[in-house]
Amino acid sequence: MSATEPWRRSLAAAGLLDADGTTRPTIFAEMSALAARYEAVNLGQGFPDEDGPAEVLEAAIAAIRSGVNQYPPGRGAPELRAAISEHRARFGSPAPDPETDVLVTAGATEAIAAALLALVPPGGEVVTLSPFYDSYAAIIGLIGARHTVILLRGPDFQPDPADIDAAIGPGTSAVLLNNPHNPSGAVISPELLERIAARAATHGAIVVSDEVYEHLVFDDAPFTPIATVPSAVGRALSISSAAKTFRVTGWKIGWITGPAALIDAVVAVKQFLTYVNGAPFQPAVAVGLRLPDSYFAEASLTLQRRRDLLSAGLREAGFAVSPSRGSYFVVADAAPLGVEDGAAFARELVRDAGVASIPLAAFAPGTTDPAIRSSLRFAFCRRDEAIEEAVRRLSAYRR
Repeated sequence: MSATEPWRRSLAAAGLLDADGTTRPTIFAEMSALAARYEAVNLGQGFPDEDGPAEVLEAAIAAIRSGVNQYPPGRGAPELRAAISEHRARFGSPAPDPETDVLVTAGATEAIAAALLALVPPGGEVVTLSPFYDSYAAIIGLIGARHTVILLRGPDFQPDPADIDAAIGPGTSAVLLNNPHNPSGAVISPELLERIAARAATHGAIVVSDEVYEHLVFDDAPFTPIATVPSAVGRALSISSAAKTFRVTGWKIGWITGPAALIDAVVAVKQFLTYVNGAPFQPAVAVGLRLPDSYFAEASLTLQRRRDLLSAGLREAGFAVSPSRGSYFVVADAAPLGVEDGAAFARELVRDAGVASIPLAAFAPGTTDPAIRSSLRFAFCRRDEAIEEAVRRLSAYRR
């Protein structure tokens, strides 16, 4: 088999293909399996251990019972597309036209894949922040594009203006952002988003913004939708999903909004991927998007409290903890514990302390940054009892 086969390119880009051709599972699959084997508290993979709001779950059940079980329209159920448009406007973005500017997808992952497949030519360049969610590199490798990164450095994980200018240039086809940012928990400042968008505009690149944690922002951090950034107007795609906001990660209902011409291009690819998905879940997500402001505020406050609980416990256990301003995650550097290899330490913790995490280096394949190599990502999207037990185990553990 050739090393240029698309699936091999994809795995190699994600750091899952060794020099001898051996493939490895994702770090998420590995750590979740280890957590199950050692009966560990799983603070690795980012899925909640609580169900979503009752109104949303009941709406899905009602849809199934009423016969909403066949293919929905290719761009998504009209009710959901209307709710997405209303929701965007309600939370500060321009209202996209639900007929032309909104596309429902199989989660945010498909939205990202379809956008890059549609708009980045083979041999083109995609710029991301680094560390980055692993599927970004995988899809960039699959399409045969070059992957350039803007390094984020702790503890605040904000991009440096000089690094933005150096990364985005004449060869850039697309800039793929994630804000609020997984894995660091950073919320990118409005000024830096404008710099990124302006640089992209100068070189004719589009901006694709993964905003799945848009409602999970803490401490009044200034989350800025890309659709509101002046230099991004007319050349940006915004992506979100129901998974994180409504705690329904298994439903795989996402959406992408933007100028009609760009959405048309994404539709042209998406129709040959999943075509459509999740018919009875789509009207249920519409119910979720129309929940009162109090729901979204309470979801953020609950996670902020759990972030504080976990962060305090990690500090007590000897980690240096970076501030998390959004998302499900907090980064903790184990260097003060004498750790240099975070991947090995993550495996040690799950086996010997009974707590699963993800090494931060898994989000930056090939990194030489010692702070990234010694750090771990912990998820706080768990019940209080689970976080308290994890903190107890970590505090009791001594290497």
